[in-house]
Amino acid sequence: MVQKAKILLVDDRPENLLALEAILSALDQTLVRASSGEEALKALLTDDFAVILLDVQMPGMDGFETAAHIKRRERTRDIPIIFLTAINHGPHHTFRGYAAGAVDYISKPFDPWVLRAKVSVFVELYMKNCQLREQAALLRLQLEGGGGKVAVGETKEPAGLLAELSARLAAVEEQAEALSKQLDDDSADAAAVATAAHLERKLTGLRRALDALEPGTGSGAPSLPSQN
Repeated sequence: MVQKAKILLVDDRPENLLALEAILSALDQTLVRASSGEEALKALLTDDFAVILLDVQMPGMDGFETAAHIKRRERTRDIPIIFLTAINHGPHHTFRGYAAGAVDYISKPFDPWVLRAKVSVFVELYMKNCQLREQAALLRLQLEGGGGKVAVGETKEPAGLLAELSARLAAVEEQAEALSKQLDDDSADAAAVATAAHLERKLTGLRRALDALEPGTGSGAPSLPSQN
């Protein structure tokens, strides 16, 4: 069963949070509410999120300050942030949002279909990264002499495990390729395209590591791609 991604919704107005939940419910992911910047930072201490929808105007810690704290933390600095704002003070205001680390800056009222499409791209990238980490963990288990154990009460010979890993990786590669084509076709945000390219590079590294384990391809354990 595939675990759902978590999406953090940050807004001090309950009616705005309710509207966001209504728009994003069709994605069938886990939506987490935060009514302030402080509450959002607390949620980020314990949970991993695919994307953050962050209101700019909030009492106390506003969206820009909240984003600055998020980007300073090693655990959360790579989480995509989409700013939502009801005001528009021109290019300078928008630039401040991107300077704070946002991947997108959307003015209210916004098109629900556009917002849902943008969020779905980052959810999909997040899920692909999770799958890649799982494949890398299985490969590390084999390289470290884990006895070929793949599940409780189940063991496989190294050749069988490699074949299963290769098949699983092929499925992720196919999905990542389809996602990249979709991003190209839709003229997506540069940040989303860059994230997809980074994912493809990590998949290539993992594929090379798997290929190096095949009999007759050389000796020694190959190095695994970084998961950062």
